[in-house]
Amino acid sequence: MSTTTPPTRLDSALSSLLSRLIPDRLPHETQEQADARWEAANDRARSLINSAADAEADEGSDGRWEDVEFVAEELRRRMRDEGDDDGEERAQRLGGLVERLQVQKVLGRKGGILWFLGRVAEDMRREEEGGKGNEGERLLGMPRSRGMGSPRARPVGERATGPRPQEASVGAEQKDDIANGRVEQGGGPTEAALMRGLPFTLQGLSSTNLVFEDDVSLKLPPTLPVPMIALLHALAEPALLYRSLAKFAEKSETGGLVSQSLQSAIGMELRSYLTLVAQLEGQIRRALLSVDDQAPKGGLGKTGVTLKRLVVWTRDATIALRLMSLIVESSRGKKGGELISCIHDYATSHGDPFVHTFAERLLGNIMKPFYSMLRRWVYDGELEDPYQEFFVHENSDNEDGMGPGATSVWEHKYALKPAMVPSIMTPDFANRVFLIGKSLNFIRYSCADSPWVESHSLTSSRELSYGDTATLSSSIDTAYTAVMARLLSLMETKFALFTHLTALKKYLLLGQGDFIALLMESLADNLDQPANSQYRHTLTAQLEHAIRNSNAQHDNADVLRRLDARMLELSHGEIGWDVFTLEYRIDSPLDVIVTPWASKQYLKVFNFLWRVKRVEFALGTTWRKCMTGARGVLAAVDDKLGADWKLARGAMAEMIHFVDQLQWYILFEVIEAGWEGLQKSIRKPDATLDTLISAHTAYLKSITRKGLLGGGAIDFPTQLHELLKLMLSYKEAVDALWSISIDEFGRRQERAAKIETRTKAGRWGLTEADDDASSLSTRSPIPALLSMGSSKPLDEHAVLETLRQRLKSLRGDFRAKITVLLGDLRDQPDTDMRFLGVVMNFNDVYQPARRRRAPGGKTKG
Repeated sequence: MSTTTPPTRLDSALSSLLSRLIPDRLPHETQEQADARWEAANDRARSLINSAADAEADEGSDGRWEDVEFVAEELRRRMRDEGDDDGEERAQRLGGLVERLQVQKVLGRKGGILWFLGRVAEDMRREEEGGKGNEGERLLGMPRSRGMGSPRARPVGERATGPRPQEASVGAEQKDDIANGRVEQGGGPTEAALMRGLPFTLQGLSSTNLVFEDDVSLKLPPTLPVPMIALLHALAEPALLYRSLAKFAEKSETGGLVSQSLQSAIGMELRSYLTLVAQLEGQIRRALLSVDDQAPKGGLGKTGVTLKRLVVWTRDATIALRLMSLIVESSRGKKGGELISCIHDYATSHGDPFVHTFAERLLGNIMKPFYSMLRRWVYDGELEDPYQEFFVHENSDNEDGMGPGATSVWEHKYALKPAMVPSIMTPDFANRVFLIGKSLNFIRYSCADSPWVESHSLTSSRELSYGDTATLSSSIDTAYTAVMARLLSLMETKFALFTHLTALKKYLLLGQGDFIALLMESLADNLDQPANSQYRHTLTAQLEHAIRNSNAQHDNADVLRRLDARMLELSHGEIGWDVFTLEYRIDSPLDVIVTPWASKQYLKVFNFLWRVKRVEFALGTTWRKCMTGARGVLAAVDDKLGADWKLARGAMAEMIHFVDQLQWYILFEVIEAGWEGLQKSIRKPDATLDTLISAHTAYLKSITRKGLLGGGAIDFPTQLHELLKLMLSYKEAVDALWSISIDEFGRRQERAAKIETRTKAGRWGLTEADDDASSLSTRSPIPALLSMGSSKPLDEHAVLETLRQRLKSLRGDFRAKITVLLGDLRDQPDTDMRFLGVVMNFNDVYQPARRRRAPGGKTKG
C-alpha cells in the first residue's frame, strides 16, 4: 500500500517560485503543452537542486560558494563575457541587487541563493533565445553550496501532489479572449484589461472587471493570481475612500459653518485626487497603445506602467484619503471649536511629516469661518454665530442685551464655553478674547459709546488667518489693551465710579463723622417714637438738615441727589431706630460693580454701624448727664445713692470702652484697610472690569467677615446685638436711677426751704406732721419702668431695691456675654480679630471663657 508524502517546505517554496516565473499558458499553446512545459521546468529545477546537493556531499565544499562577493563577481564576469550590448548595464544592476541582499538579516546562505537565482536566470535567457540548454551544465562550473533552506545532502523528493497554482481549464468560449490578451490563461482578465478600467474604479465607478457592490465593497474577479489580488486590494482602498468622501462632500445637511468649510476643504482635496487620476489615465492609455501581444504579459513592463507602479503612484493619495476618512469619522457629532481641535490634533500629535503637512493644509481652509467670527467679536463686540460654533455663547433669555440692569448684560448675556475653545488657543488667550468682545458689547450698549466702538473697528481691524500666530497674538494684545483702557476710562470719568464708591464709604459706612453725628442728634426724638408713627417726609427733612449743616454740603450734587432716607419693613413693637436706614441709589452701568448683592451688603453694614452708633449716642448722653450732675444733684444724695452711682459709672465706662473699641476696629482696622486694598486693585495697570468687580466683592466680603457680620461656626452678629440691647437696657436703668436721684434731691431741697422759712418765723423747722406727710409721699417716680406686675403702688424703698437688683443683673449679664465674646475672638485665625479681643481686655479685667465642644462638633456657650 503506497502512501503519498506530504509536500515539504522546500517543495512549497519551489512550487511558488515556479508559479511566479513560468507563464501558465502561452497564446499558441494548448493546455497539454502548458502542463508539459510546467513539468519540464519543475523536473529541471529539482534536478539542479539534487545534483548540487549530491556533488556537495561527495566532493565537499571549499567554502567559496558561501561567499556572496565571490558568486557576484563570477556572475558579473559571465555577463560581460556574453558580449551583449546590455551586459555592462546588467552587471551594474546586479551590484545593486547584491547590496540589497546583503543587508537582509533574516536570510542565510546568501551565496547559494545568489548562485541558484543566477542559474535560473541563465536558463530562462536560453529558452527565450530558442535553445534548450544543457540539462547537466552548471552556470558557474562548480558544485552548489548548501542553500535554499534544505539540509546537507538531502535529495528532494518527488513533486508534490495536486494541481499547480492557478491551474484551471479553459473553455472553448474563452479561446478568443485568451488569444486577444483580454484574459489570462487561468481564466481571469489580463493586467492590461484591468488597467484599462482602473481609472473608472479610482473615481468610484464600476468597470467591466471591477464592480462596486455597495459603498464599502468592491468585487474582484475570482480567478486572479494572489499577487495581482494584493495589488488590486491596494488600489481598491483609494477608490472606496473616494466614494465615501465624495458623498460626505456633497451632502446638503450641515452642522455649521466650520463643518461646511471641512466639506469644502475635502472637496478641494478630492479634486486634486481626480487630477492625479486623470494623469494616470493618460499614462495608462499611452501604455496600452504600445502593448505587444507577443511579448510576455503583453510587454507592459517595457511601457513603464504596471499595477505595481500604479500602487506606488497612488500611495500618497491613498494616505491623504485615509487621513480624510479618519477626520470625517472622528468629527461626527462635533462642530466649531471641537471640530477644529480634532483636526489640530493630527497636525500636532502625529509624527508623520506628511500627516502634519496635510492636516495643516486642511486647517488653513477650515479656520476661515472661525476667524471671521473671531474678527467680528474682537473688533466689533458682535457675535455672529448662527450655529453656536464659537466658544462664546449668548444666553437666549437675554437676547436684547438690556436686562434689568448692567449686571445682567455683563454677567449673564454672554458665557464662555471651555469645551468649544479650540486647541490652537490656550485658556488664558481664550479668556482675553472673551473679555475683549464682552467689553466692546458693554461699551456699545450699556455705556452708550457706539462711535468709539465703530472707530476702533475701522482703525484696528486686521485680517486673521491660520498659521500667522505672531499677527494674531499682537492683534489680540493690542485690542485687549485698548478696549480695557477705554472701558476703565469711561467708568472713571463719564460715570464717576470712584466718586460713588467714596460716597458709599462716607454715608453708608459712616465715614462722614460730622454728618452722622448731626443726623443722629436731629433724628433722636423722632426715632424714639413707635415705627408706625414715622413719616418719610420727616426723615427726608432731617436728612437735608444734616447735609446743610455739615461738610456733606460741599459734596457733588449728583452724589447728594442719590442719598435718601427710608424705612425698612415694619414689625410689631418696633421703634424708629429699628426701621430707619439710608439708601444710595446706583444706576446703570455702575450697577455692574455695585450689584444688588453689594447694595444689600452695604445696607447690612450700615444697619449694624447705625445700631452701634445709637448705643454710643445713648450712653454718651447718659454719661454726660451723670458727669454734670456729679457735683450737684448726685453730690446732694451721695449719702443715700452714692454707692449705686459708683457701680453704675463703672459699668457704663466698661460699656463705653467696649463700644469705642468696636467702632474703632470696624471703621479703621476693617473698612479703611479694605478700602486701601480696593484702591490698589483698581489702580493696577492690567485691571479690567472683572478686576473691579472681584476687588469690590472682596472688599465687601472682608468688611462683613472681619466686621463680625459674616456667617461661620460662631454667630458674632447675634452676640453683638444681644450686648447692644443689654447696654440700652442698662442705660434705661441708669436713667431710672437718675430720676430717683432727682426726686430725692427735690424733696431735700423742698424740706430745707421749709425748715429755713419756719426758722425765720420763730417756729420749729419740722414737726411730726411733716414726718408723716414725707412717709406718705414716697411713691415711685417711674412706676411703668419698674412695676413688677402688682396693682399696688410701690414705695420708694421697694423701687430702689428693685432697681438695684436690675442694675446688678444687667452688669452680670454684660460681663458674662463679653467674656464669651472675648474667648471667641481669641480663637479666631484672623490676626485683626484676635487683636480686637486684646484691646477690649487690655488690662485683663475680664477672664475670656472657652467654649465647650458638643459631641457633634458644635460649640456650646
